[in-house]
Amino acid sequence: MSQFLSDTAVSPLNESRWRAEVHRGWRIGSVANGGYVLALVGRALSEALKQPDPLSINAFYLAPVLLGEVEVAVESLSATRCTHFASADLRQEGELKLRATAAYTDLDKLKGPDWANVRPPEVPAFDEAASLAMSHLEIHQSIDLRLVQGAEVFTDGQINGTGEFVAWLAHKDGATPGPIDLLMFVDIMPPPIFTLYGASGWVPTVELTVQVRRKPAAGPLLARHSTRQVTRGVAETDTEIWDSEGDLVAMARQTCKVRMPK
Repeated sequence: MSQFLSDTAVSPLNESRWRAEVHRGWRIGSVANGGYVLALVGRALSEALKQPDPLSINAFYLAPVLLGEVEVAVESLSATRCTHFASADLRQEGELKLRATAAYTDLDKLKGPDWANVRPPEVPAFDEAASLAMSHLEIHQSIDLRLVQGAEVFTDGQINGTGEFVAWLAHKDGATPGPIDLLMFVDIMPPPIFTLYGASGWVPTVELTVQVRRKPAAGPLLARHSTRQVTRGVAETDTEIWDSEGDLVAMARQTCKVRMPK
């Protein structure tokens, strides 16, 4: 079993409540990464609902999540032949930490036309890109993140003013990513505002919406993580992820607060 699959495992307490554990290896400082926390909720929803895969999930982050046990309560809202709607609350030591609403489906059964006016960036291949040397961040023990745009922010301390990072992403244990993994990967890259103000400060997520479109092919993922505006200390970040075959597999948007060091 892969590390991510093991570290997002859930067990039922009853038909609507699920227990999970926040593990080491997925933190930024002392706080669990928001995408990893959303994946815990996503796993509980997948187990509880009649459909296996997230189509769209929206979460509000009410308080930081720390190491230890969490409980996810799932409420079914409505179910059609191919879509199951639900809400989920994640609590830790009785405190509500995250509230989500979601639509789940079977991605293998989606049918219909395809069209896109967005293409994956032209970048060096995964094997030609260098891993980001940020061993002080625990999460990089689990994820192989290879920046192909914006690395100079960390290697040379130079801002480039683009508001964008582009990177290859993969599990360090070589596991093939699945739909639940995408809930984590959309939030795993450095905040794009680091290209504007430098790699310091704190950028907590207020809200995150992830839309999944297909199961990724085996291999690394290519992600573009961009911010187009910062308004009075609030930024939005858009993320697009393509799989190793060049197919768009997920999109996300999150609202963040920008807290600069004093």
